[in-house]
Amino acid sequence: MKNLLYFLVILVSIKSYGQGFSDEKVSLTNFIKRMYTSKPFEGVKIVDDYDHQYLISVISLEKAKYSSESIMNRVAQVKAQSQASTFLNGATISMDMVITTKETKDSTNNVKTIVETVEQIKQNSVGFSQGLELLTNFDNTDNLRMVFIYIRELKKE
Repeated sequence: MKNLLYFLVILVSIKSYGQGFSDEKVSLTNFIKRMYTSKPFEGVKIVDDYDHQYLISVISLEKAKYSSESIMNRVAQVKAQSQASTFLNGATISMDMVITTKETKDSTNNVKTIVETVEQIKQNSVGFSQGLELLTNFDNTDNLRMVFIYIRELKKE
């Protein structure tokens, strides 16, 4: 009987601790979703609540481009980590523009010039973003894109 009482006390304490954490996470999720819904954005933001500071990384992906949900989830995770790493550690961005021209003549000797411009942007970032976890994902209002919100708690100084 005594062992059963100890077991029940431990079970109740574990359950109540788990609910407190979940409630905090649910209210943070709802806050960030409302913030996104009122003014959609992508990228990294710092969000403060009363006791914590969070880095959030928001990614929006077009659902039609991905053959499976797992591939889309992986792409979102990699992009979120890249954004967070760039935000925390900085990045070097270089851009090259390649312009090609092509001339063609038709049967009446009219010359037509076609100009093609290709822009290549490269970004190099050094660092690693540890502890980034998926907070939530949901369909965008247009139902064509999936929004992923990743989060990492930052240490308050």
